[in-house]
Amino acid sequence: MGATWTFKYVWSCSLVEPDSPEADLGVIFMHNEGYSTGCGHAVIALTKVLIEMDLIQMTEPETKVKMDVPSGYIESFAKIDNGNIKSIRFQNVPSFVHSLDATIDIPEIGSIQYDLAFGGAYYAIVNVDQVKLKCTEQYHDALIDKGMRIKQAIMNSVKIKHPIEPEMDFLYGTIFTDLPQDSTNHSRNVCIFADGELDRSPTGTGVSARAAIHYKRNEIKVGESITIESILSSSFFC
Repeated sequence: MGATWTFKYVWSCSLVEPDSPEADLGVIFMHNEGYSTGCGHAVIALTKVLIEMDLIQMTEPETKVKMDVPSGYIESFAKIDNGNIKSIRFQNVPSFVHSLDATIDIPEIGSIQYDLAFGGAYYAIVNVDQVKLKCTEQYHDALIDKGMRIKQAIMNSVKIKHPIEPEMDFLYGTIFTDLPQDSTNHSRNVCIFADGELDRSPTGTGVSARAAIHYKRNEIKVGESITIESILSSSFFC
């Protein structure tokens, strides 16, 4: 039987006045634990809502939305064809690597190797094979349990310091990676964050962090892209 999705996984946002003169609006993201520094899938959803509700004027072939979010200034772009939104992309805040191949010992799990990177929030990236699970719906509860244990252990032992904003000096979530179910995709992501929330999307800020890691490892080059799928097999192209 598949997992049952509840309101525990619902996101919301508040629209506020922007901080920067070039932005159209400011956005504050909220989840089951409180507030978030950034959210890629919310940016995509909000862009669609703003355009379709005529809060941002639609222009063809592309409509740009400029937002101030807690992690910084971002721009989203909706591809328009004959008055219809066909796809949405966004340019995120700068992403960077904190550390590669770090290890931590966790009771009841053992030694875990992880990468730590920022893509609008800090994430610990862990190959799911290390916890003997798969990034599929049937392991929903176990992924949350292991992900939160890893997150808490790293938070308790690793000092995280953002180079500019001290408000972002914390670990936001654990991202488990797995082989893709669609062989044309690069990999699969499941992010466990906030108070045990599981992201049903591939995690926009998370794939940004992963892109920084793959670049640091010389696995991708500037201008190259990868497609990462979610636990529900939706995908983000980054």
